[in-house]
Amino acid sequence: MKVMRGMLGIGVVLMFLASCNFGKPETKVEPDIFTDTVLYEMKTIRERAKDCSTGPDSTCTMAEISYPVFKGQDALNDTLKNRLLNLGANGDEKPDSSFQTMISTFFKSYEEYKKDDERKNIAFDLQEYAQVVNQDSCLIAIRYGTYSFSGGAHGSGFDAFINWNPKTKKVVYLNDILLPNSEKELNIIGERIFRKDEKLADNASLEQDYFFKDNKFALNENYLFTPTGIRFLYNEYEIKPYVAGQTELNIPWAQLRTLIKPHSVVAQYIEKNAGI
Repeated sequence: MKVMRGMLGIGVVLMFLASCNFGKPETKVEPDIFTDTVLYEMKTIRERAKDCSTGPDSTCTMAEISYPVFKGQDALNDTLKNRLLNLGANGDEKPDSSFQTMISTFFKSYEEYKKDDERKNIAFDLQEYAQVVNQDSCLIAIRYGTYSFSGGAHGSGFDAFINWNPKTKKVVYLNDILLPNSEKELNIIGERIFRKDEKLADNASLEQDYFFKDNKFALNENYLFTPTGIRFLYNEYEIKPYVAGQTELNIPWAQLRTLIKPHSVVAQYIEKNAGI
């Protein structure tokens, strides 16, 4: 599944209008949920193979990497760069040290493949991308991923997320927002929504059509905190066959109110969705 290439634009710098300590009774300031708060600029590296003609990209082996660079967020920039570089590593293979090295390795593999493949018009494709999904005074939400085709039966893709606190300059994980010992209840809520989405009865077996370990539903560690809930994403082959593509599971904040720490960075979303 290809994600739209590139995303041109620059985030707008605004002052932090609200504190991240939502949930305190004395706090009366309205949280700025949909406001850009950190300046960023999109960067794109794009190269075509040496044997490309003047034809369209679809008939040409090419590589493209598109990602945001944030002002004053060096730790986030390094984290995002490392995540993107690791997408290109296979198994225990050491990731490339730079985007340019990654692209060079990709074109080298293409040249090697051409020596043994009889298909003269085959075109490899490498895309890595990252885009800001949402930004406010407490969180920068980023979706990043890759799509590649390197001569097999079909291409393959992978998407993941970064939830970033621009004030502490650290990744925000589920454990940072959940009350202690609430993971089991979160999984129960997730399974209820999953079965509804998949049109499965409460007692229907997951053995035949899904790849869950021991045939038991489980939330994964690939999630995004959004203004409306937590979005979990299962990539191709993770819980379903390739032809089924990706599977998204959205858990609304309204169903998570009793599981979230009152002063966490997502407490603002809980307040906004309290009436839903």
